[in-house]
Amino acid sequence: ANASNLKNFLSAVRLAHQGTNIGALPLSALVPAKTSEVEKPKTKMIITSRRDYPLTKNFPYSLEHLQTSYCKLARIDTRVLCLKKLRKLDLSHNHIKQLPATIGDLTCLQELNLHDNHLESFSGALCNSTLQKSLQFLDLSQNKIKALPIQFCQLRELVNLKLDDNELIRLPFKIGQLEHLRFLSAARNKLPFLPSDFRKLCLENLDLFGNPFEQPNPLVPNIQLKIPLTLLECAARATVNYRIPYGCHLLPSHLCEDLEVAKTCQCGSACLSSFIQITVTMNLHHVAHTVVLVDNMGGTEAPVICYFCSLDCYSQFLDRSLQSH
Repeated sequence: ANASNLKNFLSAVRLAHQGTNIGALPLSALVPAKTSEVEKPKTKMIITSRRDYPLTKNFPYSLEHLQTSYCKLARIDTRVLCLKKLRKLDLSHNHIKQLPATIGDLTCLQELNLHDNHLESFSGALCNSTLQKSLQFLDLSQNKIKALPIQFCQLRELVNLKLDDNELIRLPFKIGQLEHLRFLSAARNKLPFLPSDFRKLCLENLDLFGNPFEQPNPLVPNIQLKIPLTLLECAARATVNYRIPYGCHLLPSHLCEDLEVAKTCQCGSACLSSFIQITVTMNLHHVAHTVVLVDNMGGTEAPVICYFCSLDCYSQFLDRSLQSH
């Protein structure tokens, strides 16, 4: 409340402690502060110019919403990473090139806006942080990101994901694990096709406009079959198909990483490095209620990858495909 009253009181306490006679103490009647005089904890701060950015003063620790846009920040201020109550952090329209792993220490963070920066990657460490349980909105649009890490799909609470205007050549392999995702936009990137896991999404709105999608051709497969199957392939397929528990305490870490990205055949079986790959056409209305047109021709279809664990599965797919046409 009143700073000068507090200083006088502390001065009196100090003099009393030193043995000063009570008559000489600067005592005054203490009047409780009015409600209007007491400053409430600040929960929201919006800064939209470099001139207003605090250089000598700390951010209030009570902040829940912080926006620092158009401040020409080259990195994230370490003082921001101490704001443990932050729910919404908007760092859009800056020059940030890299994200510190300590963003993952913001345990309450629900919304992170990094629109229009100079990011080239999104760290796997962030995906394994406490953001897994809190982050619901992520805007990485208008950056220079070419790919997202395998661990990205650990952010399973995501509801809204914006990836527009980047340099993405692929979407996360296990994107189907984002079961809460309802809004996805990845317009104006460099996507040639969509991952097979894309079929598992259940979206309200999808925007993939302006990507150079390739024309699918099921009759020109990419054959990576190894006949006979290697012992590694057999063991990997059995581990995934029978849901055998595994981890870095049982297997080398690189094998665990391979098992995490095992492909799924049309028959439901798993395959690791021995497979046949093709792209087929998918109408995006199968995964989204509202679809922004893929191109200026009015299309809502895009190529999606399919995997087959054997020649037999691939032949059966071709037979069904020919019959349907």
